Amino acid sequence: MRDETPEQPAPLRSGYTTGSCATATSLAAARLLLTGQTSDRAEIVLPKGQCVTMKLEFCRLIDGTRDAAEAGVIKDAGDDPDVTHGALVFARVRLSADAGVRFHAGPGVGTVTRAGLALAIGEPAINPVPRKMMTEHLLALAPLADYAGGFDVTIGVEHGESLALKTMNPRLGIVGGLSILGTTGIVRPFSCSAYIASIHQGIDVARANGVRHIAACTGNQSEDAMRARYGLPDIALIEMGDFAGAVLKHLRRAPVEKLSLCGGFGKLSKLAAGHMDLHSRTSSIDLPLLACWAADAGASAALQSAIRAANTSQEALKLARAQGIALGDLVCARARDVALDTVPQGIIVETFAIDRQGVIVGSAA
Repeated sequence: MRDETPEQPAPLRSGYTTGSCATATSLAAARLLLTGQTSDRAEIVLPKGQCVTMKLEFCRLIDGTRDAAEAGVIKDAGDDPDVTHGALVFARVRLSADAGVRFHAGPGVGTVTRAGLALAIGEPAINPVPRKMMTEHLLALAPLADYAGGFDVTIGVEHGESLALKTMNPRLGIVGGLSILGTTGIVRPFSCSAYIASIHQGIDVARANGVRHIAACTGNQSEDAMRARYGLPDIALIEMGDFAGAVLKHLRRAPVEKLSLCGGFGKLSKLAAGHMDLHSRTSSIDLPLLACWAADAGASAALQSAIRAANTSQEALKLARAQGIALGDLVCARARDVALDTVPQGIIVETFAIDRQGVIVGSAA
């Protein structure tokens, strides 16, 4: 159980994602196998270049052999109310004659059983960025130990199967446990007021430095898309997360000349439906509404039915695009209308939707 919240407010503490935990533990286990070195800590590099050191709960050989080892850490989510805070995340690594890194779901980690997610059916629910982090660290370690083989990595979370029942995983078709997540490696503590204040500050700083075109983005991939499209400096990129309303309403008293809104297709569909908070706790993706919009564009009855029955918005988008219905553009146009109704007249507004690979799949201007 966590300590009670102090009476006096203090800066909220960040933590680390399950992806960072998996990277640290897989690296520690592999190092033990290849070099014989064990430690109570592991240092890793996060996706944006930060070096962090994580305390290990254990790092040991399995069954006393030199073929497999395991390491574990206690997940520290900082001050974020993360369901995995305090859980034991562990990696079991086995050396293989086959080059490369292969991932497996251990106890407490789920398996993908339905289409529409970032991973194929049958894959362990270890998301792309954590896989990339682990692969890079293990492949960097191998030549240091003159090792030319590969690695089989099994990630587990103690009590993960029961913890997953408190998440959206069962509804999404991820069975048997949790997902290993993270795009930056860091868990930023959830605080509406603090986050909204940072959004306002970002807009104010951009304006003060002569920036007249800002891009409000829901995450790293949408930032990358806007940076690639316009070559915008970092100061012009506003990390709005789920708080689209915080951006749009602040522009009433701190206007700019042009606003580009960019986010995942699902989140843009929520804005298109009139939601200003795009977080799943307050708004949901409305698949029947997406089906209605597709119908307005000529979607067949069969396609409308398929969209309503889709597992995720990404699956709905894929179904529509396969039949020539530009659902991404339709959603962006409606999201732009919502934004235009909120910001002052005269601001140029455009919207972009991206898929899970960061590719723009819809726009409106």
